[in-house]
Amino acid sequence: MSIRLSNGTEIPIEMHKVRIVQKVRLVPVRERLRAIEEAGYNTFLLRSRDLFLDMLTDSGTNAMSDNQLAAMMQSDDAYAGSESFYKLADAVEDVFGYKYVLPAHQGRAAEHLLAKTFVKPGHIVPMNYHFTTTKAHFDLAGGKVMELYTDEALKTESDCPFKGNMDLDRLRAAIEKAGPKNVSFVRMEATTNLIGGQPFSLKNLHEVKDLIEPLGIFLVVDGSLISENAYFIHQREPGYENTSIKDIIREIMAVADLCYLSGRKSCAVRGGMIATNRKDLYEAIRPWLPVYEGFFTYGGMSSKEIEAMAVGMREMTELDVAGASADAIQYFVGLLREKCIPVVTPPGGLACHIDAMRFVDHIPQSEYTAGALAAAVYITSGIRGMERGSVSMDRDANGNDVPSDLELVRLAVPRRVFTMSHFQYAADRLRWLYEHRRMVGGLEFYEEPPVLRFFAGKMRPIGGWGAALADAFEKDFGPTC
Repeated sequence: MSIRLSNGTEIPIEMHKVRIVQKVRLVPVRERLRAIEEAGYNTFLLRSRDLFLDMLTDSGTNAMSDNQLAAMMQSDDAYAGSESFYKLADAVEDVFGYKYVLPAHQGRAAEHLLAKTFVKPGHIVPMNYHFTTTKAHFDLAGGKVMELYTDEALKTESDCPFKGNMDLDRLRAAIEKAGPKNVSFVRMEATTNLIGGQPFSLKNLHEVKDLIEPLGIFLVVDGSLISENAYFIHQREPGYENTSIKDIIREIMAVADLCYLSGRKSCAVRGGMIATNRKDLYEAIRPWLPVYEGFFTYGGMSSKEIEAMAVGMREMTELDVAGASADAIQYFVGLLREKCIPVVTPPGGLACHIDAMRFVDHIPQSEYTAGALAAAVYITSGIRGMERGSVSMDRDANGNDVPSDLELVRLAVPRRVFTMSHFQYAADRLRWLYEHRRMVGGLEFYEEPPVLRFFAGKMRPIGGWGAALADAFEKDFGPTC
């Protein structure tokens, strides 16, 4: 939650105390330059020992609670029929209102099962926006992802509270053109990762369901950040300001036919699952679970993770937990806006997103604008963010680059991990980089995987700008910073 100080300043107030800490090191700029060169200017390939603040992702990096850690000690390691699974099933029914649960080792495993079961060659899959692994699985199954976002979605400067909404007219037209029988399902992501962690409204979700249900099309919610989306509904949607996070989540799930998620985000634990009240959907997916994941009561997760997920599901419905990252992100975004750093507004869930096309507007997308800026951020601060732009897109069938709708650098804010001083440090270093932004140049690939290249691809700086940037930084801050 956030509180207002007597001087009028609003700050996030941590509703927890720190009991265990992990030491970090501020690596000198020369070491950072060597590290990013060895990583091929890809922040995914940096080692943890070379990082000061790891803002790559909130996936699996949220701080677990004491109750989650305690629950892990009580796990039942039975291969089949584990009591730990039934604790998770009880939590799913309590929080989501769903009877049927299929555990999976993480969110993309759930996507694979959905693609295997429901996505057929020639089918379309409408959604409010794609996620990288989602699109890869559905494309490999022969489907076509259709992103049916509203006009506000791609405006990085906006006051629209629900940029994750789906455009109903575009959805109606897409279904009419393809035919309802050629629609696998409609997917709504909470919150939309690649456009800045932007939420959808419950009003829009109801409207989507009202449109597709008479056509026999079912609605899938990617609930990886479901508690954050519910928190934004609580904050921003008229009529829900006095509704609990749990009741908002229950309403979302009552509208959806099926939910899948990565437990690494809202649940703060490694793992994933699929859940539903529709027995037909459950029984269609269930035979494939032991083929690709594991038995029905562990699904590729360890029993310790299952125990922790059961606790995390209930904890994520608490207002101060659901809003922990969202409030910190709002504070971080506010610091950057004070320093004229171009960021995505309104602040979303997941991360603070820098608008690379406005930050380094001299770098064309063909030279991977956001990828270059992410590398420059690391060189000048020791902070690992990640590119969410054209590097995160794969080439088309003809081998041509596919420019991304947006070029963002994501600075993730895992739940209950960073302090205000970390955000203040980050804002200061980003301000210095913004003042020296013309020193940053583009990138070009020299090692490029055929799919999901942002994970393992390697690039080089065009013109060798990395060394010059490090020289300028060292001149201003000294060799140890």
